[in-house]
Amino acid sequence: MKKRILLVDDEVAVLLTLKAVLEINGFDVDTAASGREGKLKLRSHEYHMVISDMRMESDQAGAAVIAAARSASYQPVVALLTAYPMAEEDWQEMGADRMLVKPMHTRLLLEQIDRLMKAHETRRAGNGVASSAITAESSVKASKKPAAKKAATKKSIKTPAKKAVAKAARPVAKSDRRSVSRA
Repeated sequence: MKKRILLVDDEVAVLLTLKAVLEINGFDVDTAASGREGKLKLRSHEYHMVISDMRMESDQAGAAVIAAARSASYQPVVALLTAYPMAEEDWQEMGADRMLVKPMHTRLLLEQIDRLMKAHETRRAGNGVASSAITAESSVKASKKPAAKKAATKKSIKTPAKKAVAKAARPVAKSDRRSVSRA
């Protein structure tokens, strides 16, 4: 059974890129281009995970999506997706299980989603393991693998469509970010 994810983001490029990456990796993905649309989908469908941008039609749109996901009877895993990192206690107070910072390497994103879902399943099974126990430290360790080991463990991408998705999913170089932020 495929895990079902709801992606909520007002940036169409982010939405479509993440959707393609997640679908290639075996997830069933619905999208919403606003907090309002995301809340409607949460009421009409069940999801294993909700990934929501923080700032959309308003600065609090993401918080509203997280609150709606938390009130859903099926209790999905909830991740906050943002380009504006915040203190851990702030995103946890909002009800998110994890904060994901844009842009993010595809492999790291997939690893974090996998760990979140496993921790959530364990917690729901009654073992009391909180998904917030997945620390930022484990994310840092995963991103510090030696380059040779990373290259050796990457899956090969064969089709032109998959190559385009992988290229689009790469994070923006620091020099490019600076030029974008000055514009």
